[in-house]
Amino acid sequence: MQSFGSQNRRIIILDDDTPPVVAEKVLKALDNSNRVRILRFLSNRVSSISEIAGALDIPLSSTALHIDILEEAGLVRTEFEPASRGLQKVCSRMYDQIVLDLPLLEGARERVTEFSMPIGAYVDCQIQPTCGIISDSGFIGMLDDPSSFYEPEHFNAQLLWFHQGYVEYRFPTRIPKNHVPSTVRLSMEVCSEAPLYNMNWPSDITVWINGVELGSWTSPSDFGGEPGRLTPEWWTPRNTQYGLLKFWHVDDTESRVDGITVSRVTIGDLKLNGSPFISVRIGVKPDAANVGGLNLFGSRFGNYPQDLVLGISYHPTNQPVPGKEIADRENVVTLPGGNFTKK
Repeated sequence: MQSFGSQNRRIIILDDDTPPVVAEKVLKALDNSNRVRILRFLSNRVSSISEIAGALDIPLSSTALHIDILEEAGLVRTEFEPASRGLQKVCSRMYDQIVLDLPLLEGARERVTEFSMPIGAYVDCQIQPTCGIISDSGFIGMLDDPSSFYEPEHFNAQLLWFHQGYVEYRFPTRIPKNHVPSTVRLSMEVCSEAPLYNMNWPSDITVWINGVELGSWTSPSDFGGEPGRLTPEWWTPRNTQYGLLKFWHVDDTESRVDGITVSRVTIGDLKLNGSPFISVRIGVKPDAANVGGLNLFGSRFGNYPQDLVLGISYHPTNQPVPGKEIADRENVVTLPGGNFTKK
């Protein structure tokens, strides 16, 4: 189990190192709608048990029991404070984001390779304004100037945006000899790009791997109006704040985004073997039905503490495809005031 803070956001990760008893307590605590409501309610306040019970219309005795379970799981902290009559127990939330990192099945682990690529580590780009690129501490280059994407500091980018064009990355191809790939998964936090922000601003965002177009996903919005959980405080709320975590998946039958088929491109079409790198291009085509630009978020900006993540599953040439054995990281449940991410 890991816990850390980023830009005053508190995050806990349940992973292989988490003691089973701890993970069980956390998951059981979340397996109740009223306890989830309590965590939401405590997102920006410290409250007594009676205040929580009154605000959420939960019996006082039940609220006290829920708080005990949440406290035992380490998700809530309680303290006694003086009240008009004796002492009262006040409650505060310990974490803003909970990430569940599911382990792979034994025997499948050595057949999966995963890479995390900073969004500023692109090797090629073609940018049309509006555009910009920033680190978590300030602007890189000039606003609405495509040449800013060639500044040496672009490797430090935590947010980049453009109206039309693409950025291209190269991931290493680490598929052992006598093995063939079975699935490729790409995830990123991304959304449309509008001046400032616009909650009704569709944009068709496309992904290519090794020059083959996988398909497009239509982002509904350029999200803003409330701070992203990782977005630096200096970045004004009038601007884009966060995106959606999206998953592209290619196997031997089709290509999907979040489980929805977008094309019949298969992993064989990508020709992953025989090259030292895998090219990943993300962009908005000039002839798209919705040319609404894109924002791409790094691990210290937006709502999700990750950069671009590319995962490759592979198997020996003389064995069946193990794709059924490996859980895809494609389920996300978002809670106001905090996320529970099933990876």
